[in-house]
Amino acid sequence: MAFTTIRFTFHLVAPDLPRILRKRLLPRGYPLPSKFAGGIRLVNTFELCFGKLDGYNEEHTSIKLLALSVCRSIVSLASFKGRIRQFTCTGTIIEHTPPSMRILTSASLIRSSEEDGSKILDKLKIKVRLPSGKLVIGTLWKYDSYYNIAVVNIKASPELREACIHNQVPANVKLSQSKLVAIGRAFESGELMATGGTLLHGTTKFDCQQLMASTCKITKAGIGGLIVGSDGKFMGMSFYYKDGAPFLPFSILQKCLKHFNKFGRVVQLSLGLRIGSLQAEKLHVREQVHDSFPNAHGIYVQMVSDKSPAADSGIKVGDVITKIDKLELFNAQEVLFFCISIFYLETIL
Repeated sequence: MAFTTIRFTFHLVAPDLPRILRKRLLPRGYPLPSKFAGGIRLVNTFELCFGKLDGYNEEHTSIKLLALSVCRSIVSLASFKGRIRQFTCTGTIIEHTPPSMRILTSASLIRSSEEDGSKILDKLKIKVRLPSGKLVIGTLWKYDSYYNIAVVNIKASPELREACIHNQVPANVKLSQSKLVAIGRAFESGELMATGGTLLHGTTKFDCQQLMASTCKITKAGIGGLIVGSDGKFMGMSFYYKDGAPFLPFSILQKCLKHFNKFGRVVQLSLGLRIGSLQAEKLHVREQVHDSFPNAHGIYVQMVSDKSPAADSGIKVGDVITKIDKLELFNAQEVLFFCISIFYLETIL
């Protein structure tokens, strides 16, 4: 959960400044400064857009075209408790089943901003801004706190298009240094946003192991937005981090959506191990592996819990997993994706 910061950066003299601030900040859910003696500057707001593309760069032109190809599937959402806004983020139209449409977005939309943000707020009003600027009311359908995803229903609109999320990169395709584009939409302005980046080997700072890392620099307005490849294939849903947007792969998202439909919730699968890309490991780890397997690539096992499914199967710390069912592995998310796929098949048979 990312919070907005207020900084005192310049001097203002205005007798009615406290009243003006309350009128402007409180309805948007922003905190008030403890003192009004100096000037203030709001940073990291939900109104801050990303991807200032100059239009004279070939790469920027490609990014714009990718964003335009999905623009009618990209909306923005805001949650309100009474008249006070709680959160805003981006969403993607993923299903059109008349008379309604479903929007995939971040569960931060419905979480409390206090403490660790794990509490889900009740009686929230959700507003959805369409590409035309029109506001409609949304209703929460399902959410999952671990993956931090939510699905919101709205009344079907002819201006919207269902995103082809099945047009995604296969799980076993090598993705190292893939070119990516992050796409979002701001709530107040309705502005469509996009920026480029690349996929990283390293893990993210978040607890969810399935998150992949990228160099796409987004703002908080892009939380819940799309990550697509340079070829237009869908890669995942983005979250916010200052150094680049982490994202949840669509292979995981699709399994979550299937669980929502079948079980009403996401059924968690714990393997009892922590893994990471061998290429992202520290040099001394790479040296240990290199001594025995100079050309090794794949997934490095960092930790195995006692009496876990991974331990029972004979997996040990320091192992390198290179293939599963003849599929070469290049990132940790592929292992988790494969196991979730097997688990899902077993639960429906």
